Amino acid sequence: MSGITPRKIKARQTRKKILETALFLFSKKPFDKTTVDEIVKLSGTSKGAFYTHFKSKYEIFLEKFKEIDEFYLELTQSLPEEKSATEKLMLFSESQMIFLRDCWGKELFHTLYTNASPDHNYFMDQKRVLPNIINQFVTEGQKSGEIKEDLSANEISILIMRCMRGTLFDWCISPDDLDLILETRKLMRTIIEGLKS
Repeated sequence: MSGITPRKIKARQTRKKILETALFLFSKKPFDKTTVDEIVKLSGTSKGAFYTHFKSKYEIFLEKFKEIDEFYLELTQSLPEEKSATEKLMLFSESQMIFLRDCWGKELFHTLYTNASPDHNYFMDQKRVLPNIINQFVTEGQKSGEIKEDLSANEISILIMRCMRGTLFDWCISPDDLDLILETRKLMRTIIEGLKS
């Protein structure tokens, strides 16, 4: 017998309700002021259901980062193969910021940045998809002679990632007039000019 059971469907729906409710609350009030009790009350679920699906509130963020990583993989596969490595870096970084701005929003990112800790630092996790994608573009650029090789692909990727995080952080803490996409374009153009062979 194949297929998903009604019980599994209900469990997925409950998990989704908890996730969406928690993210909504995190965007409205400080993370540390949002309780599991509030999440389950607003989602119409139970504490037992919450802890069946998530070990802690931090796991909600981990789940959301999986969504971002899936987007990054799809975006990378959609980039035209004939584009140069630096063009791919530009296209990727701009599309990334549009996605984060439009699908996540400033408030949720602000919450993420203010609640990052050594135990739960999603931004610095080198095992995530993003560092590997950036490294892939840089390696491709170095192999083609487009990007200089005075630093390793890994060192360059780390620097690019720091700049991306810095731009996102500035967007989170700045007044509403900071244009995330424009700032990303300026940043990436400057970095790419400095990387060219």
